[in-house]
Amino acid sequence: MSARPTRGAIGRGTDFDSHDFSRPSRHSRPRTKERPDYSDAPSGRVIGVDRGRYRVLLEGREYTHELTATKSRRIGRKGVIVGDVVRLTGDTSGRKDTLGRIVEVEPRRTVLNRTADDTDPTERPIVANADQLMMVASLADPPARPGMIDRVLVAGYVAAVAPIICLTKSDLTDPAPITELYEPLGVPIVICEPGSDLSELKSMLASKVTVLVGHSGVGKSTLINRLVPDAERRTGHVNDVTGKGRQTSTSVVALRLPALEGRIADPGWVIDTPGVRSFGLSNVSPEAILAGFTDLAEFVADCPRGCNHHAGAPECGLDAALAGGELSPERLVSFRRILDAVDRPAYENG
Repeated sequence: MSARPTRGAIGRGTDFDSHDFSRPSRHSRPRTKERPDYSDAPSGRVIGVDRGRYRVLLEGREYTHELTATKSRRIGRKGVIVGDVVRLTGDTSGRKDTLGRIVEVEPRRTVLNRTADDTDPTERPIVANADQLMMVASLADPPARPGMIDRVLVAGYVAAVAPIICLTKSDLTDPAPITELYEPLGVPIVICEPGSDLSELKSMLASKVTVLVGHSGVGKSTLINRLVPDAERRTGHVNDVTGKGRQTSTSVVALRLPALEGRIADPGWVIDTPGVRSFGLSNVSPEAILAGFTDLAEFVADCPRGCNHHAGAPECGLDAALAGGELSPERLVSFRRILDAVDRPAYENG
């Protein structure tokens, strides 16, 4: 008579590491906390995610190729996002119909997060290990929205990612009202239109990982297609009635930039993200919001102790700067709109 399989035995044909499922019997010694060492496993950069499958660029001394991978159960609920540097086992050849397995995620240098809106407590990581955050806004069709630009800048400062503002469609309207609003921040501003020279922008992106964020219809995909000619990102149009663009990019994807003439170093990466209608900051502190508005810092230095900087706050330096003509009403309104949204209890309690 054949022996029965022990309780908790794992069936054959599973695609998991055996040590991830070592379940001792009731009378065996307790399981140790020793974990497998994957330091010698090949590593790669996650450049795309699609329904539980991860596209990874594997780079080594003697090879560079893409492969498809799944997430190992040992990672648990920890998400794997575009930009992550990961360790892999399994079939890492990249051949058709093969799968590698992501078994480890390297510590992230930076993480860009957002929430669905200012009432959503769930923070969603968008991109890992980015160096720069480029807010793409069109000057017309649809017009630039300073409130959205401010939110993305705040998110960039919180994530310790250097911000850039890119204004498209400058052939349709004068960019001066927007540039004058943001020049005091010292944030690089790039202005472009169809067919314009992108050499300045390419130099800013060289050797960096830059994530692009913006509303649908602002020309983000068109810009990426010019920066990476073989990207073939779909472009859309703006609805004449609503003034809103149709989302054409449906997933986050990392694209390597072409090498610049005369440069040997890594040409850099751009990460395209789907167009967004809103950019929630529910988990961002009021102090972080103020840090994002660097042009306001000098005006709050003399605020009374405990000033929350909301409208109606007694002797707030922001109101004094506004009355003295040192601060534009648009900047103050934008700052307080974000502050009110994420700091509602303080606002309501005065």
